[in-house]
Amino acid sequence: MVEQMSIDVHVATDDDLEKWNDYVAQSPQGTLCHELEALRVQAEHADATVHPLIGFKGQEPVGLFPVFEIRKQFVTTAFSPPPHLRVPYLGPAFLNMGKLKQRKRERRRQRFMDGCFEWIESALNPKYGHIRTATAFEDSRPFKWNAYDVTPEYTYAVDLTVGKEDLLMSFSSDARSNIRNTDDDAYEVTVGGPKELRLIHEQVKHRYESQDISFGVPVEFILELADRTENGHVRPYTLRVDGEFIGGILALEYDGTTGRWMGGVRTDADVDVPTNDLLDWAIMSDGLENGLETYDLVGADTRRINRYKAKFNPELETYYSLEYGSWGMRTVASLYDSVK
Repeated sequence: MVEQMSIDVHVATDDDLEKWNDYVAQSPQGTLCHELEALRVQAEHADATVHPLIGFKGQEPVGLFPVFEIRKQFVTTAFSPPPHLRVPYLGPAFLNMGKLKQRKRERRRQRFMDGCFEWIESALNPKYGHIRTATAFEDSRPFKWNAYDVTPEYTYAVDLTVGKEDLLMSFSSDARSNIRNTDDDAYEVTVGGPKELRLIHEQVKHRYESQDISFGVPVEFILELADRTENGHVRPYTLRVDGEFIGGILALEYDGTTGRWMGGVRTDADVDVPTNDLLDWAIMSDGLENGLETYDLVGADTRRINRYKAKFNPELETYYSLEYGSWGMRTVASLYDSVK
């Protein structure tokens, strides 16, 4: 059967925006940072204009694609997510596709993407574009066919549906030992608020700068994201010894996933406590208790760090970096921060 009705792609109207977060929740690719409030916070701190594109087949929504427009020195660029904020994933999120057979699903997805490409070209005409997809985004061919360079990226995901003891037994022996044998009275892990969020941000910033790596994420961005997100959570996990802050991890929790967003850096404190093992285990334990399905370790492209992350027996997952622009314009890519 041939699909007769075309896909209407437009910037979301006020009526569309009222339902936007519901659509995000329905999409396999939807993340906390796709939510409307999160998009607005990203736009504010990236000095960008967000264009929340939405596509309909008749009355049925088929896709969302938040696009951030940034103008620098008369050059227009398009991003999703915007640069410098280290948002892990964004890009297109599809709806009502799972019930379709492969041929019809591909055609509908392609028509939605074609409509988005046409809007971006006619309304923005960007000289450079960069998109980073969610891990549930499986088919990068529409971008490839539209002159984007496609680069697979990788992250690790821990399955939280196996039960606590089975999960712990799947870890490497040193991780198991660190978690089982550290005296509970030697440390305290808690989920804090704005104060703890600031402590983690400052520690991460210091760690990056000590390695001569720029870390330009404003702490206000994280505070506002935590404060304004409607359905997700930014959870600052901190570990203290004798009341002193030793280390922390900012976890992004949305739907069935919690993610290791920022933190977990090497601590300068002289303590005999496996700080990051205990923090990661606390996040996973809370995830198990709250019925979450996945712990995303956010990134598996750095060989040195992978040795640590792999000890939790994660599965390798793929997402995509998609880049558009002439070779001369690729120097603009320095605008775009990696989360790795």
